[in-house]
Amino acid sequence: MKIGVVVHGPEIVDSGYAQKFLDFLEDYGTVRVRLGGTMGRTAVIDAHLEDRIDISQKLFPSQSVDKFKDENCDVIFLINYGKSSVTGHAFGYKVYHNSQGQPPLIQMERPGEEDGSVVAWREDKIKLAKEISFKMGLKLVSPEEIRECLFSEDPCQEVSSTICRKIAGVSPEENIFVNGIVIGKSTSSEVAIVAEKGMITQLIGGELKEHGVEKLGPVELEKAIVKTGLLRKSRVKPRILKSEKSNVNFTVSYLNHAAEDIYRLKNADMVVTVGDDTTLVAADILYRFNVPIIGITDGDLDKVVEEGFTAEGSLIVELESGWDDLVGDKIFLELFNNEETIEIENIENFKSKLLQIISNITHQYQVKYS
Repeated sequence: MKIGVVVHGPEIVDSGYAQKFLDFLEDYGTVRVRLGGTMGRTAVIDAHLEDRIDISQKLFPSQSVDKFKDENCDVIFLINYGKSSVTGHAFGYKVYHNSQGQPPLIQMERPGEEDGSVVAWREDKIKLAKEISFKMGLKLVSPEEIRECLFSEDPCQEVSSTICRKIAGVSPEENIFVNGIVIGKSTSSEVAIVAEKGMITQLIGGELKEHGVEKLGPVELEKAIVKTGLLRKSRVKPRILKSEKSNVNFTVSYLNHAAEDIYRLKNADMVVTVGDDTTLVAADILYRFNVPIIGITDGDLDKVVEEGFTAEGSLIVELESGWDDLVGDKIFLELFNNEETIEIENIENFKSKLLQIISNITHQYQVKYS
């Protein structure tokens, strides 16, 4: 049997169940594995699994499923460790319906928990799903049960003439991410996002973060990747990899959007990041490649990972609230000449020029060194 496995999120890797399940599947046939999503990449690296799980491309989970379907896999497994069975099943529902042409998809969800389950999203895979659920001690849950749970109460019924998307399994006081950007915080367990003409205008059951909405810009809400809580909950020992650095000149890159593919900057000598969440996520990822950052922040931090790391030689510039984007734009214009990546001869001189640009704009800032 030709088997494809889509690994989603850091928790399934951090828990050790990704490796256990891949070992388990070897008895069933030839297994190929891809990551779906972005944050799981760091977990794969920390677990020394990059030779087993393909992390070479930045793919949505449904895109990874589609690739395996195009390769004529007999069955495709989606393995995930959601915050709850509700969020996990809602995620599986979205992946299946965003994939092309009803793929032969079986989901394994939260295998280390009492509510751990196996879902056969296509009817002809029920027999195999039942066998695997029995062998792994997991419950078999039907797509019908999931649909009934997801759509039994719908806050979107209150909204008309707009696009409204219900978010399942939310707890109060959790960050709400859309395509990697925090757009608000929940105040209840019944949460929905409302968009008008592509712009998010309302967070039912939560407080909207206007700055996050501005950063996100127009979005296809039906297809957007929506997450809640922390991007990575586990406390882990990060693994530092060797990367290919330039010998003569130094490469410096500019990043102002946490949802962009940060891993493509792993061979930079330094990265300038703009925004609190962007700085936190980028610093944590780039730490694995020993890449220091210069973070332009304003103290408007939403806790997006349980514990972040920063490479030696980094510095964080904390401005007054609302100034990070303004200063970032000035640095991008004057130091980077509107180019994403530049070459420099001396990193300390570059830092001095950057701090001078900030001093010319405002004296109200603090610098923290690592």
